[in-house]
Amino acid sequence: MFRLIKFLAPIIGAENAHNYSVLLLHLIGKIPGAKWFMRKLYAVEDPALERDVFGIHFRNPIGMAAGFDRNGEIYSELGALGFGFVEIGTITPQPQNGNPKPRVFKLPDDKAIMNRIGLNSKGFEKVITNLRNADHRVIIGCNIGKNSATEPENSPQDYLRVFRNLYQYADYFTVNVSYNTTFKQYVPRTRESIISILEPLFDFRRGQNQYRPILLKISPDLSDEDIDMMTDIMIDTPLDGIVATNGTIRHTGLNTPTELLKKYGAGAVSGSPLTNRSIEVVRRVYQRSNGTYPIIGVGGIMTPEQAKAMLDAGATLVQIYTGYVYNGPSFVGDICKKLINKA
Repeated sequence: MFRLIKFLAPIIGAENAHNYSVLLLHLIGKIPGAKWFMRKLYAVEDPALERDVFGIHFRNPIGMAAGFDRNGEIYSELGALGFGFVEIGTITPQPQNGNPKPRVFKLPDDKAIMNRIGLNSKGFEKVITNLRNADHRVIIGCNIGKNSATEPENSPQDYLRVFRNLYQYADYFTVNVSYNTTFKQYVPRTRESIISILEPLFDFRRGQNQYRPILLKISPDLSDEDIDMMTDIMIDTPLDGIVATNGTIRHTGLNTPTELLKKYGAGAVSGSPLTNRSIEVVRRVYQRSNGTYPIIGVGGIMTPEQAKAMLDAGATLVQIYTGYVYNGPSFVGDICKKLINKA
């Protein structure tokens, strides 16, 4: 299945290839015994892989990053492929289509993907439908955001609405404040604007019987000073951790021909060009917080060695996306085997 879609991707387009992958995984998951077979084929189990992070037990530290399963449609199938957790989203209050197509492009010369997809979401009500009968063997994180049409001053209400309605269905939440500014999407940058989003979530959580960890997702394009500011917010508030990082809008140093980049236009790049910067950001957050807070490291993990490097830099857990696209479903198991051998 993976090889066929990979072969067809240049013909049908990167976004269509992704959509077909999601559909096929969903259909395969409906076949009796299929997920059991997938676990036997791909999942790697070992006590050395297990982690207890912000009160949650993970069977391994490898997660699928947000953006792959945007609406919580295939988290169970991804779990069967060996992922220790799946972060779904970004989820918005109301459904929205994102930016006009084409908006996703594969950059094979760079082992990267460039996208200007925006926040295409079916809305939290559809996600609730998909999570209502959740497979409790899969740790589910919900990456939440605001609708593009929402005015900046009303952003906290959007985040709270998604958070409140999904609270009973998620294991943890990631507050996405790392949107791509190329698309004129409001991005909270100041300490005050970010805390104004977080505080209503903390207040709601205090009134609940169950505790859901809240993490903040940050951009690799932040200055070191801004990264320090984000880390200080984590230290100074009830925030439980940071997810670092998202895609980069910087296109310098790419091997993809300039003419092709001009044809594709603006977009956030993920994959190999992001590896060094994402590890650098994780290390900076880890050092500034004295290694006392969980960090989910994501961005540019294309090999098992890079996953290990991310963990060595201070990440508690890691997420993959583009590495999975390029390497296929066996990639999760390959990383797990590497970690077992290095344990």
